[in-house]
Amino acid sequence: MFEYFPGNYVWNLGVVATLNSGGLIDEVDRACRPIKEAAQQGEDAGTADFLRAWTALTDQLVGQAEEAEKAGHTRTAGQLYSRATNYLCQAERMLAHTNPDRVPTYRRVLELAEKAFALHSPRVSRVEIPYEGQTLPAYFSAAPATDDGPAPVVVLVNGLDSTKEHMYSSGHWLELAERGISCLMLDQPGTGESLRLQGITARIDAEVWAGAAVDWLETRADVDPARIGVVGWSLGGYYSPRAAAFEKRFALCVAWGANHDWGAVQRRRAEREGERPVPHYWSHVLWVWGIEGDEHHLDAFLDFADDVNLEGVVEQITVPFLIAHGEDDRQIPLAYAHRSYDQAVNSPKRELRVFTPEEGATEHIGLDHLPHVSVFVADWVADTFAELAR
Repeated sequence: MFEYFPGNYVWNLGVVATLNSGGLIDEVDRACRPIKEAAQQGEDAGTADFLRAWTALTDQLVGQAEEAEKAGHTRTAGQLYSRATNYLCQAERMLAHTNPDRVPTYRRVLELAEKAFALHSPRVSRVEIPYEGQTLPAYFSAAPATDDGPAPVVVLVNGLDSTKEHMYSSGHWLELAERGISCLMLDQPGTGESLRLQGITARIDAEVWAGAAVDWLETRADVDPARIGVVGWSLGGYYSPRAAAFEKRFALCVAWGANHDWGAVQRRRAEREGERPVPHYWSHVLWVWGIEGDEHHLDAFLDFADDVNLEGVVEQITVPFLIAHGEDDRQIPLAYAHRSYDQAVNSPKRELRVFTPEEGATEHIGLDHLPHVSVFVADWVADTFAELAR
């Protein structure tokens, strides 16, 4: 993995995610160069510096976008707003949930994304999924194929610390669209806007909110209800198999990072084994799951986290199932990918794809070569939907 900040895995992960989601090396370098010294103080200590540096870059791009809009150069403006969304997402992701800048920064991310849709991605729109008296915010990409009738769709599910804006920046929805597949980028409970602005926390029984997403999709005339799939990255590699196991309307499933035993990963992290995805990690985790207490009282949380696993679950997946995992994933052991594959005995089409150092995409969810994994997943989904349509 490209390591701009030697020894600071969390910050490097953010840089690589940004670069592999449409960021430009010169812009990223100009944001990061002034904070190289701050990065040496550790992943937590320099988050304010990280926010200032990346906000300054965002401000610059927004200024350029506004000038482009005034000149009638809407495509240029849309590209600038899209990259600004990508950059500010990474700055927001680094903040502790108690940081007073977190919510205002995220609200600005939402505003930038809407401007990007209008000028850069007009087939993407904001939608809301009814869920237990509230709504789950999402972005829906209507594939060009929907102009001719109902099309298959993928529900794309977040990980522990990502958002629907990260999913938009990744461009995976576009890879699907070019293959005739729509995409619902969902801020499920415990992620993104659902958590930050509505206080909807995560739950183990992912099939409940996943079922709500399917309910909503089935109301749309542009969706083929027989071809709805679920794809989840990082912690979504737990959520998506869990959803497919118990929500039988899903036609296929992808675990983009095999989070077979998330509870065991937490115990490893408590022992300082394995890397962590965000600063202020334990505070973030407790916030996501809506658990009272702080990082000094973890025993009860770790007992709870033991139930976030797929033992006895993947056996109940009865649809095509792809597991994509990096050989050198420093967060989730490769052994978990093999465990999910070995236990998915009732899937009519199960596949394990391990990405190697020689090809890249060997880090967590392939962030070091994200487009490589993205197109593989998109091809597999497209091929599988085609097989199901025969």
